[in-house]
Amino acid sequence: MSHSRCPRVLAALAGCALAFGASLAAAQSYPSKSIKLIVPFPPGGSTDIFARTIGNKLSESLKQQVIIDNRGGAGGSIGADAAAKSPPDGYTLLMGHIGTLAVNPAIYPRLPYDPQRDFAPVTLVATVANVLVVNPSLPFKGVADLVTYAKANPGKLSYGSGGNGSAAHIAFELFKQQTGTDIVHIPYKGTAPSVTDVIGGQTGMTMTGAPPLMQFVTSGRLRALGVSSSTRVDALPNVPTIAESGVPGFEATQWYGIVAPAGTPREIVMLLNREIHAILKTPEMRERIQSEGAVAAPTTPEEFSQLIKSEGARWGAVVKAAGIKAQ
Repeated sequence: MSHSRCPRVLAALAGCALAFGASLAAAQSYPSKSIKLIVPFPPGGSTDIFARTIGNKLSESLKQQVIIDNRGGAGGSIGADAAAKSPPDGYTLLMGHIGTLAVNPAIYPRLPYDPQRDFAPVTLVATVANVLVVNPSLPFKGVADLVTYAKANPGKLSYGSGGNGSAAHIAFELFKQQTGTDIVHIPYKGTAPSVTDVIGGQTGMTMTGAPPLMQFVTSGRLRALGVSSSTRVDALPNVPTIAESGVPGFEATQWYGIVAPAGTPREIVMLLNREIHAILKTPEMRERIQSEGAVAAPTTPEEFSQLIKSEGARWGAVVKAAGIKAQ
């Protein structure tokens, strides 16, 4: 190496050392201010419920306020993109889920973020069975009744979802593919309004995550026909799985987890991972999550990263087969 290049190399090394030192110092003092947890959907849906539940406990354990920032639109893409483009300092996080982190790349040809490249996974939070619910005015007592009627009356029934390409949309399209039925899709701007319209009878049914449905199933304002998981849900022990109701092999589980912008210091990612795991392991939190029809499912960042990758491939195939496109 020439003598003329030595000072430049040394200067570069010194710069790297300073940057590393600054990053380490920032990680060690983290968090020194409030943290924003972006929810890429309107209030009231499963993603929002989990974000607020975790956020409240995280505020207590980190001794800093965790502010929930609802940014709905484009199947969660607007909020997810905002999180991806935030400074990677641990002060902006995303409550991601199956749609924003696995399905959207197949739905949106010009998605402004890449789930695998633009985020640092922190941990999976929970897995949630979808519940197939109908308005009680419909005569169906089980999944078999619904399938029989739908086959005899193609296009006569409708179902609502939280939006085109939402988790409820792809789950129901998988159901239609496996049962050979034609049920019309009505997209809404969020889960809560879609559920409201099933209760009001504007649409006949939906199949979405259990949390926003539980109170209405319990009160009788919605009738649960089946759950989409491979085993029954503790919170709904009398509701059979769709697989055991005549659709063998059917499984369409939603999942939720926290990610940070790519480049967030490993120390911060691991600190958040440890704190969230501790929260999820408390009996109070496990009970709270179970009461929502969900299961706490903490993972390592690497395990969560692998899930995002494998689920992207699986649901991408369903989206392609159903011809689902962004509207």
